[in-house]
Amino acid sequence: MFKDRVDAGRRLAEELASFAGGEGLVLAIPRGGVVVGFEVARRLNLMMDLIIPRKIGSPQNPEVAIGAVTQDGTAIIDQHLVSLLGVTRTELEEKKHDEMLEIRRRMELYGAGRTIRHYKGGQLILVDDGVATGHTMLAALRSARNYHPEELIVAIPVSPRDTLEVLKKEADRAVCLLVPECFYAVGQYYECFDQTEDIEVTEILEELQFKE
Repeated sequence: MFKDRVDAGRRLAEELASFAGGEGLVLAIPRGGVVVGFEVARRLNLMMDLIIPRKIGSPQNPEVAIGAVTQDGTAIIDQHLVSLLGVTRTELEEKKHDEMLEIRRRMELYGAGRTIRHYKGGQLILVDDGVATGHTMLAALRSARNYHPEELIVAIPVSPRDTLEVLKKEADRAVCLLVPECFYAVGQYYECFDQTEDIEVTEILEELQFKE
């Protein structure tokens, strides 16, 4: 159990201590993952930027994830579910397009993407406040692989075991603090799991860029 996202980030940083002061870059997933990622970056003296995957919801029920997409267009699609739900190619492309627009809006709102443009190698450490199905993290990992990092690391406070096993196949290293046998939701492993607001994400990015 974590007190809050700051506590989760501190504990993740302890597990990632070997990367302190190196050439690595933390890529955090908004919104909650930014608070965790900031604590990791601050304690390890690393730079941080954002990677923004978005869930692609079913046209019939947006809460049902049929995939995910990131800012560079990298997409993960659950073809079995798409077929089962009868989602057409046109519907899928429309949903993907809508999520790409929202990603671009958030990138501009947060002032994200400035640090990753200057990335020249080293480790990429992808951080979120936890994963459930893992669709968005999986899309983020495949997108991050396009930067050709020396080592691609997924760092999360909590994950169900089956999801973690999938992510391990995509990353070079996986750091996960809690792998409960009975997983219901990420928030159940935090004493405080309040929603992270856009203004907090923006302030964190501004503070990091000021330090540059």
